[in-house]
Amino acid sequence: MTAKYRLLALDMDGTLLNDEQQITPKTVEWIRKAMDAGVHVCLSTGRSSRSAMPYAEQLGLKTPMIMVNGSEVWRAPYELYRRSLMDMMLVKKMHKIAEEHGIWFWAYSVEEVYNKDTWDGDIEGREWLKFGYSTEDDEIRHKVLMQLQDLGGLEITNSTPYNLEINPLGVNKASGIREVCKLLGLEMSQVVAVGDSLNDLAAIQQAGFGVAMGNAQEVVKQEADAVVATNNHDGIAEVIQKYILTEVEASATPSSSKL
Repeated sequence: MTAKYRLLALDMDGTLLNDEQQITPKTVEWIRKAMDAGVHVCLSTGRSSRSAMPYAEQLGLKTPMIMVNGSEVWRAPYELYRRSLMDMMLVKKMHKIAEEHGIWFWAYSVEEVYNKDTWDGDIEGREWLKFGYSTEDDEIRHKVLMQLQDLGGLEITNSTPYNLEINPLGVNKASGIREVCKLLGLEMSQVVAVGDSLNDLAAIQQAGFGVAMGNAQEVVKQEADAVVATNNHDGIAEVIQKYILTEVEASATPSSSKL
């Protein structure tokens, strides 16, 4: 028999990583136990591959990965499988919105991450993956959200309550996990997806088992099948121990009817 859950898809910031941007020894230990039990462990992050790869190397991951909220799917570390680019005209319009409100923004190109301080205005000379805004002013953030929704063609989420993250419409972590499942010959019902923010919501809703961290945004907790400890208290270790390896052990134990 095989285990019920075969793929563990992990958000990074606020989930896999603690507030010091580290994977704790206990979390590393339990991730390796899951891998030893035959569970695929997959990073599912808003980060670029350049930013995420050192953590994949630390864990010894060889599996496909989801980067930039699903705008990139990697077949394996350093082997790109699929990339979804943003329309340049939309990038121009989103930059104009940032300038209009005078708020912090960033933009992921294939080569580099630019922000308000490093922006050089060269939009057409680059391939774009994601755009983002950050402001603690709720009123301004709401106005920006309304303007983005009016533009259309955008997938709008966040990675903290104070930001907005924008990908091409239909591109999110759930769509990325579906592609990873195809690469691994798995179904979404065999996936455990874990996260803390709106950019994890689609994955948590569509996976076989969706888990919210204890530090997750409230709407994410409401949609999850389970809520575990925070990212600073080894919530991922709890996911593996309580919801994944118990299934592995159960599948390996003969039922009483067969004894």
